[in-house]
Amino acid sequence: LTRATSAMFKFCASLRPRTSFRVPPRSLRAFSSATQQDVVVIGGGPGGYVAAIKGAQLGLKVTCVEGRGKLGGTCLNVGCIPSKALLHSSHMYHEAKHNFSKYGIEVGNVQMDISKMLKAKNKSVSQLTGGIEMLFKKNKVSYSKGWGRITGPNEVTVTGDDGKTEVLQTKNIVIATGSSVAPLKGVEVDEKDIVSSTGALEFTEVPKKLVVIGAGVIGLELGSVWSRLGAEVTVIEFLDRITPGVDLGVAKEFLKILKKQGIKFKLKTKVTSATVGANGVSVSIDSAKGGKPETIEADKVLLSIGRIPHTENLGLQEQGIKVDGLQVKTNEHWQTNIPGIFAVGDVVKGPQLAHKAEEEGIAVMEHIAGKGGHVNLDTIPSVIYTHPEVSQVGKTEEQLKDENIAYNVGQFPFLANSRAKTVDDYDGFVKILASKEDDRILGIHIIGPDAGELIHEGCLAMEYGASSEDIARTCHAHPTRGEAVKEAAMNAYDKAIHF
Repeated sequence: LTRATSAMFKFCASLRPRTSFRVPPRSLRAFSSATQQDVVVIGGGPGGYVAAIKGAQLGLKVTCVEGRGKLGGTCLNVGCIPSKALLHSSHMYHEAKHNFSKYGIEVGNVQMDISKMLKAKNKSVSQLTGGIEMLFKKNKVSYSKGWGRITGPNEVTVTGDDGKTEVLQTKNIVIATGSSVAPLKGVEVDEKDIVSSTGALEFTEVPKKLVVIGAGVIGLELGSVWSRLGAEVTVIEFLDRITPGVDLGVAKEFLKILKKQGIKFKLKTKVTSATVGANGVSVSIDSAKGGKPETIEADKVLLSIGRIPHTENLGLQEQGIKVDGLQVKTNEHWQTNIPGIFAVGDVVKGPQLAHKAEEEGIAVMEHIAGKGGHVNLDTIPSVIYTHPEVSQVGKTEEQLKDENIAYNVGQFPFLANSRAKTVDDYDGFVKILASKEDDRILGIHIIGPDAGELIHEGCLAMEYGASSEDIARTCHAHPTRGEAVKEAAMNAYDKAIHF
């Protein structure tokens, strides 16, 4: 049986195409073997550094170009990682100050030392950025410090901070330059009084009043941090809802919880200007409801209305690389219209998420190396790391309705989950959307404790085409929050037991 199985796998492997994409020979030049690279990756963020490491693991000669002096991109340096450090610290403080006593833990007058909180955050960032450099050395990835620009179909010119240039000859180029903060007319970011997420990670004291422009992921996460630490936070959103893209039922529950936590909201409201004065910042707003314009006074203002692809000064226009606005246009193999030039991450279509960029970084290198990598954008999870957390994968109810797809809904509240009750942390629910035709899972949406961890069961289930019954008939340990996922699945195809 073992021999037969082995022979079968070898036969199947021989039938698989050795490559689904190869760089056309005409796109390559004859280079000196001493200077020729197989791939030059422009950008050292999640998409870029992961691509570089994967390429080296596949036997390619790879150079990664990064101009910020540190690897890890926005995510590691001024995004995902430092914000999670502050979210953790502020949550611990809030729990100690407001909830410890009900468990019999008396800690007296709890205070937060902001300088130590920032120091802990910076330590995490420093360790992780240094870790990437170690991985580069381990995998023999060349690291060129400077700003990369495509100066030919097989050429990248790197300019260092000292003005010196280095020309890299290469068979392939991967653009992985990430994204930058989206601007707003009338609101000038100075990273002191009016800040982007970068500045909001570095406040040395808690602002008395913080205005957050934009009710998306970044604004709500950082707004939560400073609200827990004592700031009066007001979130201004142009739309009539928070967290665009999140399932509407989840978003409504999320809004109720955040209001209960003390965060104020002004929805359907437009910010027309923000002016720095001697006593802080004056934010002028217009309400869609009508009436006179208002002015809100704040100590600090956080601009967080989204991010835009960072594709300027890369030489795209000069090389004839097609773009859609600031976004690089690619095919299903992440190749641009120029053979041998690829793009991944925030500069191409799809959600602007670090883990999506990483997946594309791996897949594009597999293609370049003659293997068949792929990324399924339908199973990319997203998480908001507030408390409670919000996570989702797949379609929302609104999308299914727009696409005229018949579906069943299974929902289960954490209020009825034994583990959530034992720790007195039970806001939120699990919501599963399954096809009415064949019970295949179409989307999973969670708001509640550890939602960011629980969502991965849904990702795996959807990747393999599982049904809600498949999850419902899979034994889940008791007592765990994961049982809420099982019960929601039971509700989607039949009936839950505990609700």
